[in-house]
Amino acid sequence: MILNKDTAKKTAELLLQINAIKLNPKNPFTWASGWKSPIYCDNRIILSYPPIRNYVREQIARQIEELYGKPDVIAGVATGAIGIGMLVAEYMNLPFIYVRPEPKKHGRGNQIEGILESGQHVVVVEDLISTGKSSLNAVEALKQEGAHIKGMLAIFTYGFNVAEENFKTGDIPLHTLSSYEYLLEQALDTNYIGEKDMETLKEWRLAPQDWK
Repeated sequence: MILNKDTAKKTAELLLQINAIKLNPKNPFTWASGWKSPIYCDNRIILSYPPIRNYVREQIARQIEELYGKPDVIAGVATGAIGIGMLVAEYMNLPFIYVRPEPKKHGRGNQIEGILESGQHVVVVEDLISTGKSSLNAVEALKQEGAHIKGMLAIFTYGFNVAEENFKTGDIPLHTLSSYEYLLEQALDTNYIGEKDMETLKEWRLAPQDWK
């Protein structure tokens, strides 16, 4: 869910500006899942642009406080959200932890890195939502350690139906700074794409797993 439309539009503009999001309907990308996609999003690039990373951290922090008040801990999902999650925690003067996809196979075998006490209220920060599976896996790991999850804030979502269903089933509130709809609108307004590409990008989002 988008909380602030102006923020959603500005975030999409910035992501396109620094090529954190690339649109190429004619020569699709291949995701790790094997899906073919006309879009590729790498929000870690934000960290290389101080004014933009400051804007993103401040918007996430403001939305966290507006939605949930001030939590006890900010958690980032490894690896993409470690950097931005830490910046948000620093801005809010809160402890920071991050969650691995699975426990380490050596050392102490941690899945959660940092100090988390049972009963603490946690907001999870993500960089990108596709199906939501990895994000909710992190939430489950936090819950197993006794955390109370207030919600999740992400930079960007593709808005897949499967993600909406997964978050609904998991009973986890999800808000994002921007979304696929705002991205396409901004890309069209700035002539980054044309009307024909717009239709292709809309069609892909309806059934990404079957797109060729």
